[in-house]
Amino acid sequence: MCAAKKLTPMMQQYFEVKRGLPKGTLLLFRLGDFYELFYEDAEDAARICGLTLTKRQDYPMAGIPHHAADNYVPKLLAAGRKVAICDQAEPAKAGKLVRRELTRILSPGTTLAANQLDESRNHYLCALHRDKHGLHAAWLDLSTGEFQLATDTTVDNLLPVLTALEPAELLLVEGDADQWREAPHEDVAAAALRDFCADRLVTELPGYHFEVASGGRTVIDTLGVLNLEGFGIHEKHRGLGPAGALVYYATENLCAKPENLRNLREYRSAQTLLIDPATLRNLEIFSSSRGTRQGSLVAAINRCSTAAGARLLERWLSAPTLDLAEIRRRSTAIGHLLAEPLLLGELREVLRSVRDIPRILGRLQNRLRNPRELGGVRDTLAQIPEVHRLLNSFGESLTRDYPGRIAELPELRDLLTRALAEEMPADVADGGTIREGFDSKLDHIRSLTRDNKTWLSELEASEQARTGIKSLKVKYTNNFGYYIDVTKANLHLVPDDYIRRQTTVNSERYVTDELKQKEKEILHAEEDALAREKELFVELITAVLDQSVALFDGAAALAELDVLAGWAVLAREWDYHQPELDESDVLEIEEGRHPVVEQMLKSADTAVLRGNQSFVPNDTQLSSSEDQLALITGPNMAGKSTYIRQVALITLLAEIGCWVPAAKCRVGLVDRIFSRVGASDDLTRGNSTFMVEMNETANILNNATDRSLIILDEIGRGTSTYDGLSIAWAVVEHLHGHAEQGPRTLFATHYQELTQLEKHLPRLKNFSVAVKEWNDDIIFVHRIQPGAADRSYGIQVARLAGLPPAVIDRAKSILGKLESDDTSVELNAPKAKPRKKISVKPEDDSQLSLL
Repeated sequence: MCAAKKLTPMMQQYFEVKRGLPKGTLLLFRLGDFYELFYEDAEDAARICGLTLTKRQDYPMAGIPHHAADNYVPKLLAAGRKVAICDQAEPAKAGKLVRRELTRILSPGTTLAANQLDESRNHYLCALHRDKHGLHAAWLDLSTGEFQLATDTTVDNLLPVLTALEPAELLLVEGDADQWREAPHEDVAAAALRDFCADRLVTELPGYHFEVASGGRTVIDTLGVLNLEGFGIHEKHRGLGPAGALVYYATENLCAKPENLRNLREYRSAQTLLIDPATLRNLEIFSSSRGTRQGSLVAAINRCSTAAGARLLERWLSAPTLDLAEIRRRSTAIGHLLAEPLLLGELREVLRSVRDIPRILGRLQNRLRNPRELGGVRDTLAQIPEVHRLLNSFGESLTRDYPGRIAELPELRDLLTRALAEEMPADVADGGTIREGFDSKLDHIRSLTRDNKTWLSELEASEQARTGIKSLKVKYTNNFGYYIDVTKANLHLVPDDYIRRQTTVNSERYVTDELKQKEKEILHAEEDALAREKELFVELITAVLDQSVALFDGAAALAELDVLAGWAVLAREWDYHQPELDESDVLEIEEGRHPVVEQMLKSADTAVLRGNQSFVPNDTQLSSSEDQLALITGPNMAGKSTYIRQVALITLLAEIGCWVPAAKCRVGLVDRIFSRVGASDDLTRGNSTFMVEMNETANILNNATDRSLIILDEIGRGTSTYDGLSIAWAVVEHLHGHAEQGPRTLFATHYQELTQLEKHLPRLKNFSVAVKEWNDDIIFVHRIQPGAADRSYGIQVARLAGLPPAVIDRAKSILGKLESDDTSVELNAPKAKPRKKISVKPEDDSQLSLL
């Protein structure tokens, strides 16, 4: 880097801005029509975006056309980089250094531009702090203004919602990440936080930004209130520390206070169905095992017509409510929508014309403004009268709950309709935002522009007639303005009142006093027209923002309607039925189906592969006090894992208010859903498959309550047979316990020995997956039936998987020897140890054989 005294004034200006940026931030520095990057920033941006790297005075530089910046910035953000924008604050003048200002810092968690966001996904910035009092958190979607905080003494109570939010960026106290990374293995909470932070962009801030008192003052100032009591939040709430850090960081990045924060809500884990991170992953709620939305639960049940509706659906799944009245309200509304299919179709057609008002308001309030945003508000308001008409034709719950929340705002609607052009430009500087006839002053200026151009054409014709020069032309250049062009062959015909301005190879350029005066009028008219449009544009934005509260409230109601209408369509398409929810301890499902697998079986690609198979429904009967624990045996590929997952997903759908893929369903409210399904090595953190399995099992046993739902698949398979069987046995006994009730549990296993527990544990029932045999082959029926499986059919499944016939035959031979305990025959391997008859003394003192 050059010494400061050798830098040009422009580069001194560059480094003054650069020094004030967070480490690693790329600076886009406006120079004329380009954003330029220098030094390491240029090299990094060139690598990420494929820019051409050049040199200026021996230092690297790369440029992005300013009009194309929106195409490149998302690539930089996707690479985990922060991007600072330094714009010219005044028009360039010859011989003077242009004043420049930092206008915005973009980071993955604070970006607002539409092309930098997935319209159907929430986009959270999250702040965390852990101390002796527990875990304190806050999260903010700056694009919509959603703002929440939380605190809990137990990390496991907050990690479910934090994981479901999938924050784009995390704010931590300096040193916290290192502390969690280096914590001893027995510090389970630190390990969980370490895992949560892994593979996410983490920004560290000094600890004083997380102080409760200062955070509270920052939040109060930003919300524009005297205190937080109106939001039900105490001034010493420990989540105010992270909330203040969020506001500080957002303010720094916006280079101004965020103007779209108007509310702060407290998240309470006790009022939410909790789904731990492992279960979110195992049940593929937000992402399939392939890491994509396709194949996930949220994709399977999303029939939304609007982006705001899709984001609300995601939020409902992230934090399912335990408010029975609210769950029933949603479920009942679906019934009213479904009962009127023609009206439902009309409503969804209207909703397709509703624009993304929450994000439009977020951009307008935070100084990202273009005419099309106002067009979106206009187009949405135009749909509201029809929405009201349709709602008043539905059942009572829709008529009661929604019309009053969706304001028509006729004055604003009329203003925008009269003011805005039918086709809106992308930038107000392009002109054409304001409709003809709306503003008399603008119309007059525009008429001058049109009239002046007509005048120029008439001038050219009249001068040709007056001089007799038929080739005479009136032309324009940026350097010389308007002029009369006369070829040299006609110079003898030039009148005396022509004033010569320039000589070219083939012609002479002239002006007249009249032409010079008209030039001023033309140029000023275009500038004046654009200036007037900008004035009117600002006035329209002010009018929209004056109604921002009503607009936002209406948008929230429209998003709810969109989700519920989509679920009504889902219910009709896939024969879903309304579940019954209550405070009981039962879980009853008749002819339940897996909501994702069923749709995949019917999809075009899968139908070709599987021959148009239909999903086989199954029943479920669980109760915390009676049929508490279902032990399910059967071969691999028979459907055990699909079955236990579908029970969990049906329960989750019921508790978010959706109808369910079942003929009949009754759900006593569940406070947590746990799963231990499948496992893989976590070698980057030093965990084997078995360790991952045991960690997840420990979390379940330590946190499950009598109101929880647990699904367990193949506990103990990651270690030796006897160790695994012993652990699985002990887990079953622990879940059953001595009390009169326990968590509703589905336990799938290959350990046939566990089926004997039915005789000794009164709330345990054996089930198996039905299989048909034909000529040493098996046919999977996928039907769950009472009673234990008599064998595992492992070799038959191996044949289906394509193992060579020689391997299958040898496996049969070995199996026969092992089952007969005959180890006298040489197996061409170390002799198998005979299985010993082992008896385990269960907790009720009876003797159970493991054979």
